[in-house]
Amino acid sequence: MTSAVIPASLAGTWRLGDLTVNRLGFGAMRLTGSLPFEKGAPSDRSRSLAVLRRAVELGVNHIDTASFYFSSLRSANELINTALAPYPDGLVIVTKVGPGRDPWGEWYSARPDQLRGQVEENLRQLGRDHLDVVNLRRRPRQESIAEHFGALAELRDAGLIRYLGVSDVTVAQLEEALAIAPVVCVQNRYSIDDRTHDPVLRACAEKGIAFVPFFAVSGDRRQAGGPGTESARLAEVARRHRATVAQVRLAWTLHQAPNVLAIPGTGSPSHLAENVAAAALRLSPDDLAVLNQGLPRAFNVIEDHPVRTTIGLITPAVPGRISFQT
Repeated sequence: MTSAVIPASLAGTWRLGDLTVNRLGFGAMRLTGSLPFEKGAPSDRSRSLAVLRRAVELGVNHIDTASFYFSSLRSANELINTALAPYPDGLVIVTKVGPGRDPWGEWYSARPDQLRGQVEENLRQLGRDHLDVVNLRRRPRQESIAEHFGALAELRDAGLIRYLGVSDVTVAQLEEALAIAPVVCVQNRYSIDDRTHDPVLRACAEKGIAFVPFFAVSGDRRQAGGPGTESARLAEVARRHRATVAQVRLAWTLHQAPNVLAIPGTGSPSHLAENVAAAALRLSPDDLAVLNQGLPRAFNVIEDHPVRTTIGLITPAVPGRISFQT
């Protein structure tokens, strides 16, 4: 390990509407405890605040959060407000609504008429007069999102929200939302272990919409919050680059298309530095062949639609090993 600092900007940039963000961002879910939500022990407050401030120092300007990201003692939105307000120019905070938790932590799914209350809750907790981007998270087994998304579009027209996104959707549901209002991003489950949403990634790439995977690092462990399965293939590529398996997972994710944004989360300063350092990791064709061995061929916009690489900026490869400091 050297003393060189690797910034998030090395991942390149993408635009959410007129908001330019580095493709390597930060997810706030893990700030509140050793495990997500009510699971595990509450986090150390000072450490979580330090992680947020260090993330911005490392060039992270895209933070994903939600009012329902809280444990018994910690709220992700409150931590973000305390650590970063007054917010630096260029910092984009993305929130999500649809699911909700009452003060006792019990989950509920919001009706369309309840979405304004969820938006206002995010505004209060973050200390903002408007939200940069709000994602509508589809409810389990919800087929049509039109009524909920239409309610959010009205809040955008009222000036409470600048841009809209959707989460956990199919291509048909994305098209349903686009018929109502512009969509700047889609958040779906996606990782080297789970490529179920390749059709949605393809649709987003073709439409110039950001595709923001969740569970890209945790992979098949999902909400458990731990590292994904460390297969022999991942371990081999990590050894080649003297990187961690999590860094290889992030590099693979970012390689899929220039409109893909990564939002790895952590409550650890050292893991934060490792995650951001993945912005400098470039996988070779041989690396990708090893990682994809025995798996269905994934859609890759760089290979399948080369012209589309012009709609996003990919920073040229940085040679040599990746290194970082905490």
